[in-house]
Amino acid sequence: MTMSSIKIECVLPENFHCGESPVWEEASNSLLFVDIPAQKACRWDSLSKQVHRLTVDAPISSVALRQSGGYVATIGTKFCALNWEDQSVTVLATVDKDKKNNRFNDGKVDPAGRYFAGTMAEETAPGVLERHQGSLYSLFPDHHVEKYFDQVDISNGLDWSLDHRIFYYIDSLSYSVDAFDYDLQTGKIWKRLQTVTLPVDKTTSCCFGGKFYSEMYVTCALDGMDFEDHLRQPKAGGIFKITGLGVKGIAPYPYVG
Repeated sequence: MTMSSIKIECVLPENFHCGESPVWEEASNSLLFVDIPAQKACRWDSLSKQVHRLTVDAPISSVALRQSGGYVATIGTKFCALNWEDQSVTVLATVDKDKKNNRFNDGKVDPAGRYFAGTMAEETAPGVLERHQGSLYSLFPDHHVEKYFDQVDISNGLDWSLDHRIFYYIDSLSYSVDAFDYDLQTGKIWKRLQTVTLPVDKTTSCCFGGKFYSEMYVTCALDGMDFEDHLRQPKAGGIFKITGLGVKGIAPYPYVG
């Protein structure tokens, strides 16, 4: 396929401070995402183009679908349940109680319905933080938490291979992707097939969504940019949709607890 068939559009030209954790909700044709420092969970309806927001009391770093209804999210150092209808937040578990400066960062649900998320020290500037303060955790369906490893800087980028045998994990400051045997079997590692250049520097995350999961949605950040940067990139902090990639994703897994 040719790159010329790829189309990029900014479907939500708002200046989010740090958009993250895009998740497609097929049942409502909506894109869920968070704005971490603004402490907001957002739901963009792709049909009505309306954005619905839920404000919480701490940085919210990831959101995921919940099999029993509603959503789950990582807020501060807590795994929480979100009820959009009554705007309520219920704490399911708390981690890193001894580290007051920590917060969760990236989180994603595994194929068995466990909610994985990692912590980090709060940044004093983009990419500037106390080192090795984070850990990787998982919230199990019965709401107990397991810790996998610590000494992490910034947990960022979690996914599983299609055969569920490999867990891919990124610590932002190590500039590498770690592949863990997830079922005591190894498999292939990602390879670059094509590159898409967006009109913004600070892309943060992406997910597949839309019809047949053929559209890619990308979040990005405004924080850390000065006035000149923003003039040069007026769409910084927006939500982008990329079509014509010629590849499809799979539906996100819901948390089963």
